[in-house]
Amino acid sequence: MIVTTPTTPFAGQKPGTSGLRKKVRVFQQANYAENFIQSVFDSAGPASGATATGATLVVGGDGRYHNRAVIQQVIRMAAANGYGRVLVGQGGILSTPAASQVIRKYGASGGLILSASHNPGGPDEDFGIKYNTANGGPAPEAVTEAIYARTGTIDRWLAVDTPDIDLDTIGTAEVAGMSVEVIDPVADYAALMEELFDFPAIRKAVHEGFTMAFDAMHAVTGPYAHEILEKRLGFAAGSVHNGTPLEDFGGHHPDPNLVHARVLYDLMMLPEAPALGAASDGDGDRNLIIGKGCFVTPSDSLAMLAANAHLAPGYARGLAGIARSMPTSAAADRVAEALGIPLFETPTGWKFFGSLLDVGRATICGEESAGTGSDHVREKDGLWAVLLWLNILAVRRISVSELAREHWARFGRNYYARHDYEALDTASAEAVIAGVTAALPGLPGQSFAGLTIATADSFSYTDPVDGSTSANQGLRVLFVGGSRIVLRLSGTGTEGATLRLYLERYEAVGGRLDAQTPDMLAELIAAAEAIAGIARLTGRAAPDVVT
Repeated sequence: MIVTTPTTPFAGQKPGTSGLRKKVRVFQQANYAENFIQSVFDSAGPASGATATGATLVVGGDGRYHNRAVIQQVIRMAAANGYGRVLVGQGGILSTPAASQVIRKYGASGGLILSASHNPGGPDEDFGIKYNTANGGPAPEAVTEAIYARTGTIDRWLAVDTPDIDLDTIGTAEVAGMSVEVIDPVADYAALMEELFDFPAIRKAVHEGFTMAFDAMHAVTGPYAHEILEKRLGFAAGSVHNGTPLEDFGGHHPDPNLVHARVLYDLMMLPEAPALGAASDGDGDRNLIIGKGCFVTPSDSLAMLAANAHLAPGYARGLAGIARSMPTSAAADRVAEALGIPLFETPTGWKFFGSLLDVGRATICGEESAGTGSDHVREKDGLWAVLLWLNILAVRRISVSELAREHWARFGRNYYARHDYEALDTASAEAVIAGVTAALPGLPGQSFAGLTIATADSFSYTDPVDGSTSANQGLRVLFVGGSRIVLRLSGTGTEGATLRLYLERYEAVGGRLDAQTPDMLAELIAAAEAIAGIARLTGRAAPDVVT
């Protein structure tokens, strides 16, 4: 066994739901990745006493640059820290939802997922590591706090001195008495999808001419989409675009939004477009849904899926409840009310859904950042959302645009957009938040751009399961009539700060349900600038990304 004393201090960020994210060159520093991994093992693995010696660890990632090197080191360190078995995806590949499923199916004590999600990859780009616990979900705050605390005091990391193992061949190897199983990363996940969805109905629709285009963005979902969409469901070869995972994602940004998936969007606006366009991100937990000539916002997608989920075999008995993050539009609230089930509004971060899912209080969850999922795993799941859309469209024999218009005619429409200001100077981004925070008490009753403010607050959440409280989860300004703006600083970037502005306008049944979103949000945009002064404080005249 090698016992190494760190020679450089750990200079990490506080790991949250998204784990630790930095540039590759940071992770390549001597001891950097090892210090974080050992801190995980000391806080939640066999070395901590929280997990029994001989436990199983799941390891995999999105195939980005530096994944293979870190996976080999994780294996050596797991052997030295008392694990009995490591399950690793072939080629180092495991989508985030598939990793969650593998943890749950094989009774693992937890897993390390190597990904920076939707961030770019390559030698000069981003890398990340996060720890998921035995329920398959992101580590709760108590665990991430313990990991963070340990990174500040760590004085050694443990590894065995063994050569790299073959990650490309399915089979079992032994590393210092620990079993290492290289598994098919797709098989278990694909089998679960066949249990949840009506594959015969989808195959029938495909046989009758239903077509789709899926952009895997040269990221992790390529192998999953080839197997499920083309092989098992019968979509024509070539329906999956950019299906080979690449270490740099082909030089593109694997974020399924209207900027980075522009090629798919342009295809779906053509007269000859397929019936459904979809995409997923770097690690496979986000989704983009576009019908022929019809983009569906993630917030609307959550509501529409929840309203029709009973058409899929896995949800035929109905939903226990719906959960959404606070910045996500209230479209799902109206579905929950119609179904007579509870609606939970949580902070951003999938871990807040985990406790609700574990006790059966929610079935379907979603975030406006294109993450949707259910109780089948404890992560959001991009391909799952695409398959549920396919199931619904195949059974109802309806187009995406028809389903959307029918939904709005029943529930009303929440016009919605998110404006991202990326890589801001941290001080200027914090100045925006500080200014609005200070103004909150005096905002109710004031009018901006013709809109009168009803209430304004900093969102705080008390978990209905464990009673824990999470404060300062975003600034909300609600207007008379149901419109609102929300401001948050995001923790998913690796450089500077990302400021997110969320805009939502509700039109009731009988109102303007078929207008253009920018037109409907113009007054809110003006009000947001008057209240927050983003352009004045950051120097940015416009957002970098609008979704």
